[in-house]
Amino acid sequence: MSQTLQDRELAAVIGLEVHVQLETDTKIFCGCSTAAAEDEAPNSRTCPTCLGLPGALPVLNEAAVESAVKIGKALDAEIPEETTFHRKNYFYPDLPKGFQLTQYDAPICADGELELRVEGDRRTISVRRAHLEEDPGSLQHEGGNIDTADYTLINYNRAGTPLMEIVTQPDFRSPAETRAFLAKLEEVLEYLGVFDATRDGSLRVDANISMVAADDVAEDGTISEEVLESANRTEVKNISSHKAAEDALAYEVTRQRNAVKRGRAVEQETRHWDESRGVTVSMRSKEEEKDYRYFREADLPPLQVADWKERIPIPELPDARRQRFQTEYGLSQEAASKLTSRKSVADLYEEVAETFDPGLAATWVADNLIGELNYRDMVVADITDRLDEFEELVRLVAEDEVTTKNAEEIVFRRMLDEGESPQEIIEAEGLGKASGGEVEQAVAEAIEENPEAVADYESGDDGALNFLVGQVMQKTGGSADPGQVNQLLREELEG
Repeated sequence: MSQTLQDRELAAVIGLEVHVQLETDTKIFCGCSTAAAEDEAPNSRTCPTCLGLPGALPVLNEAAVESAVKIGKALDAEIPEETTFHRKNYFYPDLPKGFQLTQYDAPICADGELELRVEGDRRTISVRRAHLEEDPGSLQHEGGNIDTADYTLINYNRAGTPLMEIVTQPDFRSPAETRAFLAKLEEVLEYLGVFDATRDGSLRVDANISMVAADDVAEDGTISEEVLESANRTEVKNISSHKAAEDALAYEVTRQRNAVKRGRAVEQETRHWDESRGVTVSMRSKEEEKDYRYFREADLPPLQVADWKERIPIPELPDARRQRFQTEYGLSQEAASKLTSRKSVADLYEEVAETFDPGLAATWVADNLIGELNYRDMVVADITDRLDEFEELVRLVAEDEVTTKNAEEIVFRRMLDEGESPQEIIEAEGLGKASGGEVEQAVAEAIEENPEAVADYESGDDGALNFLVGQVMQKTGGSADPGQVNQLLREELEG
């Protein structure tokens, strides 16, 4: 490492390789199911093709190609006239054939981009390529981590699962940016219907990171090819979440910066992210492209995909839907962002907003529903059979049959925790909204029973009014509307 670089301020240069498991019924080159049962035995969901046995021939899954085209359109990428498959040759225990069927010099998508916000600033990340490939199997390390295990078991059930590898340009300058990108990418993939974030291992990340002199980074964030080529690049593998990507890269930035400052060379190598220890561990020297000895897969002919881009539609994407929610429903940017972060949430909101005031629907879906589900580590899919009860509760609030406070703090929480319907809870707890006469009677009693609070209010202490409101709410069992109580008290005290 040159003394010049050692004495200069450093900047991180990061690029990502994101492996996305596509939602198809069968594997990419055979008819084995991609759906894993809870009691699935290891190596039971396999066949001669995905195990790479002699004489077995691959047959390309059309649904995987359609998913790839949808991703390309969403990334505004170029989709070529023709795409081909290659063999990527390397040895690893979970790769049964000794090579991986992937795409090399003719990927199905190239030169795309994804726009995101990082701390309020808009960033556009360039996507160099996105290509189809098969997933290897999985390793289970027994008695320790990858570098300390007593032995390792191999399960080929995952082998052959269709993947889309999305490769970015080295456009990231901080670990926080990579986390924002992964969140935005996952959001887009979910809207496309090609990805299920709840599947174990459905999104895995390899990150490439180098340290360069900060003054080699132009004002627009670009870095010359000469600087990039001269910087030793470390690859960090085994990253399985947005947070893990940020944590792994934060660790690696610190490790490399300290090495440079101490005059040590940063080795060009592949490192493993050990999430349990929060460190990266050296695995092997970094392979170069030539080490994989790519050659065309003779058993898969070139695929003509030029017309697929026009033929395959994609749905409204998150950014467009977010903007529409602001203009069509009059929502704030914050509310629209909450409601469109997941397609299932956006769909539910539009369903509720068809019947009720859009603002009320936004409050109940974005704040109450999502807040309570997040607290319980649940998602909308977990309560799909009870959404009619949720809409019934919104109706009861809209029609003033129960107070907002009781609906939020008692009824809805018991609905989620105990499985009761809103009507059952309201009747059992006596939470039906108090009639006008009941409220007026409670107001009169509160004033009569609390002369000191009345005197304090008349002397200018507005806090005394809050006390009286609380007394009325207590008398009505929380079934009175606080706003109405406040108004009635003021009328009585000032009349």
